[in-house]
Amino acid sequence: MVAGLSLPRIVRVGRGAAEELGDVVAGLGLSRPLLVTDAFLVGTGAAERLTATLLRAGLSPRLFSDTVPDPTTDSLAPGLTALHDHGADSVIGFGGGSPMDSAKALALLGARGGRMRDYKAPYVNRGPALPVIAVPTTAGSGSEATQVTVITDSRTDEKMLCMGPAFLPLAAVVDAELTMSMPPRLTADTGIDALTHAVEAYVSRKANPFTDGLALAAIATIGRHLRRAYADGSDIGAREAMMLAATQAGMAFSNSSVALVHGMSRPIGAHFHVAHGLSNAMLFPAVTAFSVHAAPGRYADCARALGAATATDSEETAAAKLVDALRELCHDLAVPTPRAHGIDPDAWTRLTPLMAEQALGSGSPANNPVVPTADQIHDLYARIYA
Repeated sequence: MVAGLSLPRIVRVGRGAAEELGDVVAGLGLSRPLLVTDAFLVGTGAAERLTATLLRAGLSPRLFSDTVPDPTTDSLAPGLTALHDHGADSVIGFGGGSPMDSAKALALLGARGGRMRDYKAPYVNRGPALPVIAVPTTAGSGSEATQVTVITDSRTDEKMLCMGPAFLPLAAVVDAELTMSMPPRLTADTGIDALTHAVEAYVSRKANPFTDGLALAAIATIGRHLRRAYADGSDIGAREAMMLAATQAGMAFSNSSVALVHGMSRPIGAHFHVAHGLSNAMLFPAVTAFSVHAAPGRYADCARALGAATATDSEETAAAKLVDALRELCHDLAVPTPRAHGIDPDAWTRLTPLMAEQALGSGSPANNPVVPTADQIHDLYARIYA
């Protein structure tokens, strides 16, 4: 099998790496970046500090901080205006998954025009697009290393998966010090998101030897450090480990694929405005339990990497232990059910058929060890609600 691999050209990893952002951008021959972030990072002063590194490198940056959680086609409009007004030659995504998704979308629209709906899966976006430099502030999405962005259609509430090399950052600056202010809930949700990326990349029908190594390394690191980071946000060792694992998991799934958890997660986020990592966490144990019988060896490898099973366990026993370990992890990290999160049961039931249709339409479930029917997805949604 020949695997086609796509990775950022430049990756700077380590504490203090953000201070080198200006040198990275200048070294790429760019001079007028649009820094895309959110109001929270402006409020903490982090956006100002990052802007200062760009100015010290002799660059002419402009700040756009009006991104929203789970970005929409409507929320991109003012960013596109800012990009054109500035004459930007590049886009810096600074923040969690939402600023990163916004930055990638703006880079494509700024160069190509059109609507995001024109670029959704299964269409493969090869460009042109403005160069993207990614600076993550959460250890979860892995967006700094992926050729994926997710934008919600404001008209239909469809969470559109958009894929292709055009969305791959040219450079990534990964600095664990930027994650120190993450509260426990965000630490938990983004950490489980990274674990989902790694497990799905490993069990995906598109997995390959390159992504296997990255996925298993990420799973092992998350197994050792996620609870530590959740319990003590000042544990810089745990933060640094989780940041590296999130980037490894992003590289893994971007070069294989995600599967059923992500396919079912996106509609929950779109219709009920649940954060992406949290909706993944709600689904993860039940979807894994549904899938393990089709690839017990692959799931057993994940269990052993996570520290949930031993080499002496049979494949079936180890795979079952993975499901138990995921349930225990979600319990320890206080992951709520959709019901406990406050989602109305009537709305959930009414929208379940549409969510099942949208999950299948995204293409991700086709990569799952068990390719589900719409009825099976419907049943899984009902099962995880309570």
